[in-house]
Amino acid sequence: MTPQAGASSSSSAPPPGSVTERHFRAVAVQPQWRAADFANAAAFRAWLRSQLEMARPHLAEGRSTLVVLTELNGLPLVLRGVPLAARAGTFERAALLLFLRHLPRALPVLLRERVSPIRALQLALSPENTRLYLETCRDLAREYGVYLCCGSTPLPRYRLEGGRLAREPGVLHNETVLLGPRGELIGVADKVHLTPDEEAGGVDLTPGPLDELRVFPTPVGDLGVGISLDAFRADVIGRLEAQGCTVLLQPDANGSPWTAPEGLPPDPQNVRDQPLAWLESSWQATTRGRSIRYAVNPMVVGNLLDLTFDGQSAITGRAEDAPRLRSYALTAPRPGFLELLPWVEEGDPERLRAAGLERAARSRHPWENRYRTGTLHADLTLPASQLPAPPRTAHEEALAALLTGRAAWPRPSAGWRGVAAGVLAGVGALALLGRARRRGR
Repeated sequence: MTPQAGASSSSSAPPPGSVTERHFRAVAVQPQWRAADFANAAAFRAWLRSQLEMARPHLAEGRSTLVVLTELNGLPLVLRGVPLAARAGTFERAALLLFLRHLPRALPVLLRERVSPIRALQLALSPENTRLYLETCRDLAREYGVYLCCGSTPLPRYRLEGGRLAREPGVLHNETVLLGPRGELIGVADKVHLTPDEEAGGVDLTPGPLDELRVFPTPVGDLGVGISLDAFRADVIGRLEAQGCTVLLQPDANGSPWTAPEGLPPDPQNVRDQPLAWLESSWQATTRGRSIRYAVNPMVVGNLLDLTFDGQSAITGRAEDAPRLRSYALTAPRPGFLELLPWVEEGDPERLRAAGLERAARSRHPWENRYRTGTLHADLTLPASQLPAPPRTAHEEALAALLTGRAAWPRPSAGWRGVAAGVLAGVGALALLGRARRRGR
């Protein structure tokens, strides 16, 4: 179909009690990312657009389409405008270069809000990066006429003050934004369970409150979001099911070779093959849960500086809806996968484990950074929603006003330009930034 604004139906949910069934298509996009995709605004827009172009052959004529993108797809925007950081080779070196480059803006945030250098850097750059991210996603949702789960990105908490956004000091969530086909805001969801690499030793994000997770009724399902690790957690799944979630969205960026062993928090001693652990997220939620009928789990791939990202995107459902036997690499075939992107190789476990390491960052193997990208789609049916739309939070009201031009973006801070203060802060930041580690799920 030719993408155009308004090609899909309105984002408003059917009235509670309506007898109309919901017939829609879900699309999961598995892209590859590179540091160059975040070098400037044009490169980022082109990278996100390429993912909607990957989805375009799967957009459904005459029915609503939901497109789901990947976790933290806006995080590398901190690299924007600093070519040396994009070529730094490691996350630690890039973080240090970025902090020093933006010291006049990041230093006041660090001192005033008492946050780490890496969080201060992200907050200082948030006015421009948040605007670029949200406006790009809004414009793509409009142009392609789709319901868009934008993936997720580090976002501050905002409120409206006199027609302009004000930022809550120190807060930076891993946040998913859901948009309708006119680019309108449906709602947001923050990641509750952060991995160690998202906490103080890594990119230093703020965990979201569990009690703020809500379900959003739409023509493409009663949407609940479990960002990556959240989809593994019983408290998150339980809260979403208690509110009547029928479609679970699991944007993902798995920061390790796909066929490597791992131990998930809160039980890192329980080490097993990573694909086996992954069965405890979307697949388990749909095959063993109560209200969740379908789940969409797109995963980004590619080596970003010295970080490795790999996985297999999937759309899962009830066993009776997906009887074909198949599963992730290194796991036994089973029902419950409506669609599953094959991994880059097939073979015995020893070969698959070696293949994952060969593709990892800094492996120096001929197969380094050679991953599979692709798109999955499934046509889904649900009864009419019986759920009312949840009231918007103050943060959502602020974002909605921004996206519709009813509010102004925050003014970038002028910062402090004292040379002596800058040198002292830079020296003090070296030790803290050196602790930054690659982030995982």
